[in-house]
Amino acid sequence: MKTAVIGSGGWGTALAMLLLENGNDVTLWSYTEEESRVLRETGENPMLKGVPLPKELKLTTDLGCVAGCGVVVLATPSFAVRSTARQMAPHLTAGTVVVSVSKGIEKETSTTLTEAIHEELGPNYPVVALSGPSHAEEVGRGVPTAVVSASKDQKAAELVQDLFMSPRFRVYASDDVTGVELAAALKNVIALCAGCCDGMGCGDNTKAALMTRGLTEIARLGVAMGGRKETFAGLAGVGDLIVTCTSMHSRNRRCGILIGKGMEPAQAVKEIGAVVEGYYAAANAKALAEKLEVEMPIAAAAYEVLYHGKDPKVVLQELMTRAKKHEIEDSWV
Repeated sequence: MKTAVIGSGGWGTALAMLLLENGNDVTLWSYTEEESRVLRETGENPMLKGVPLPKELKLTTDLGCVAGCGVVVLATPSFAVRSTARQMAPHLTAGTVVVSVSKGIEKETSTTLTEAIHEELGPNYPVVALSGPSHAEEVGRGVPTAVVSASKDQKAAELVQDLFMSPRFRVYASDDVTGVELAAALKNVIALCAGCCDGMGCGDNTKAALMTRGLTEIARLGVAMGGRKETFAGLAGVGDLIVTCTSMHSRNRRCGILIGKGMEPAQAVKEIGAVVEGYYAAANAKALAEKLEVEMPIAAAAYEVLYHGKDPKVVLQELMTRAKKHEIEDSWV
């Protein structure tokens, strides 16, 4: 199948190589000519060091490459998803399936990324969210990985499932696109917090508690927005949470470590040198929680640290000394 991957970061490049390996005709689009030149001249993506680019992979900076494609993968940072979809629209062929692989919530509107894509492209283009525990560095090296293809359009979800499936990349289909996208976006906030715990010198017990209660918050908000609770116990939920909170591949965790060691949040984000999605998702989580009257104490604490400069040690103590609760919220009722 003729496909295009829009966004030549590590994730977009890893997916482009996977699609090519599966026998597809693949073009990888770069935002700037400089990015494309580096790929052409070095034969690898600097974000996937040591992984050679196949010679059959086509490289371009022309968004016209999406014309005639059966599937287009949108792999830009979350803040660029809407604008890129808008620029793609005149070139797309009706019926093309658009796959969103970015993880975040739109900053200005607090909408999911597939919703933003739908708003820009209209009803003639099925949209799928592809998400799960999937570091680009490992997918690029062929490490066995499992993810979820989610869409309200069953045929589109299963088409993407078939397109990406391989002996090293297993894909499950789902119709809970809301749950999958919210899990993907909000786990970045918890990963920042996990990094803070590491930076402050906390132990495994602390991180386990944070991840477990963080997942509870994510599911609470996700269900309030129409997602299914079981989605958050799956690959897009607990799976992605585990990998993002525990791996040094995670930009969110690395950023959190710097903050936990005392660096100002804005400087820590700058130090990472790439988009730290959890920084922006924390503001969205706060706005959505307040709008829907959902209790999210960890996300609220993260917001205070990131945007108001509150000391992570003070925040941790406040979380630990909150009023006692039942773990299962509807128990003994």
